[in-house]
Amino acid sequence: MRASTHRLLQQAILLSASWLVPRSTRADWLKEWRSELWHAHEAADSRTAEQEFTRFCLGSFRDALCLRGIALRRRPLHSLAQPSPHSFLRSFPRHYFGSAAFCLMALCAALAISYGLAQLLPGVRTESHPSNYKVRPGLILIQNAFSSDDSTPTIPAETYKLWTARRQRYFDALAFYRIGRDRASAASNDVEVWNVAHSSTNLFSILGLPVRFASPGDAAGVILSDAIWKRDFAANRQIAGSYVRIGGRQAQVLGVLPEGAWRLPGRADVWLLEPNSQNSGTGYVVARLTELGRWEMQTPSVEISSYNGDDTDEEFIGFSFAQRTKGPWSLYEFTVLLAFLTLPAITSVALSESHFSQHRPSWTSTARRWAFLGCKIALLLPTVYFASLDLAYGSAPSYSIPAQYLQLLSSFSMCLFGLRWILLDQSQRCPVCLKRVTHPAQVGLAGRTFLAWNGTEMICTGGHTLLHVPALPTSWFGTQRWMYLDPSWKVIFGGSRVG
Repeated sequence: MRASTHRLLQQAILLSASWLVPRSTRADWLKEWRSELWHAHEAADSRTAEQEFTRFCLGSFRDALCLRGIALRRRPLHSLAQPSPHSFLRSFPRHYFGSAAFCLMALCAALAISYGLAQLLPGVRTESHPSNYKVRPGLILIQNAFSSDDSTPTIPAETYKLWTARRQRYFDALAFYRIGRDRASAASNDVEVWNVAHSSTNLFSILGLPVRFASPGDAAGVILSDAIWKRDFAANRQIAGSYVRIGGRQAQVLGVLPEGAWRLPGRADVWLLEPNSQNSGTGYVVARLTELGRWEMQTPSVEISSYNGDDTDEEFIGFSFAQRTKGPWSLYEFTVLLAFLTLPAITSVALSESHFSQHRPSWTSTARRWAFLGCKIALLLPTVYFASLDLAYGSAPSYSIPAQYLQLLSSFSMCLFGLRWILLDQSQRCPVCLKRVTHPAQVGLAGRTFLAWNGTEMICTGGHTLLHVPALPTSWFGTQRWMYLDPSWKVIFGGSRVG
């Protein structure tokens, strides 16, 4: 008696839900729900309670509301003159948010935001400017072979003077500089403490760095960093030729380095170019290789032996400046390659299997699907590049080791998980219309996984495909599968087929 009461209640639920369906398809949907209920009764075992079937019937209201939203979108043209805002808000997310166009627009918006921030943040502009990483070929930095940190000065000025006094076989020019803290007075006559790079006069002619407002040549004087020029000299374009006092002596300003000029070891506020006779202390030596020297140096670093005046030899290492000035783009390329290699370890790169039967999609649908995948990847990669720079150099005015590590970590993470999202998104989009499949339904019983189909079934709202995702991969059903539907399904969904 209780069973028959539940059956009447289930039929009443289905009949009530059918009144929410548009009149043109009401009878078809009522037949569909009743057939599904009958199939559920036949597939269930004797232990399944009638309450489970009653809850199963309540899902017809969700289908009816969805169809009502579709019907509102397909009203005649004369009824669109005064659209209902409530119907628009109810139908817009289902109709548009899952479409391929919305996905591409969201990626374009992310790219535009990250690129816009990169153009606004001074640290990102400085670090990403390509002119900052142009380096003359054949430049090396010479360091003591026993030094583990190439940012630590290791070459005495006396050793540099000894080298310059002799004719070198592999070098045609040598320059020296050291970093010191000196009291200085700027244009405002305020006494400050600057990081002053005391260097030989030929340093900038060897490096080939551009200097604004004047050319230093090999003259003695001062070259200001861009930060000091803006902070203490109010970005005065007539600064060349004026004088500043550094360490108790006056020096003429020769020019200003451009913002973000690629870095030598040590952070200098100003560069004081001095004759070799005034060089002292321990610092760095920059050398320019001859043609023979370039031929001998086939690796990023090379061992160098030097004979001192007392006939003893000392070991040094020359580091190529090309390795020191790769910039953020080389680091980004490394992270992208690493992300592609790591991707198969965290997700399946196989999109799905397909059961075509006689309903094979057209070649245009297949080409459109692969083009959509390529567009997503093409939009993701530059977004990751600019977003990683925004995170790394948004608060850093210039290059720093922590910023470099932050770019490395953020670029790899965003690229890896972004590619994973792209594959997961692609695997849940109908291969015909590229809309995300919806309305997941559990099919089968967990206890019969190895005997019958058990998993999640999702459907394309355009009536093109069904997606079957196994709850537990087995030898006969290991990955998700697409089943292409025949044209008769368009009666239920009320849409024209694509492809």
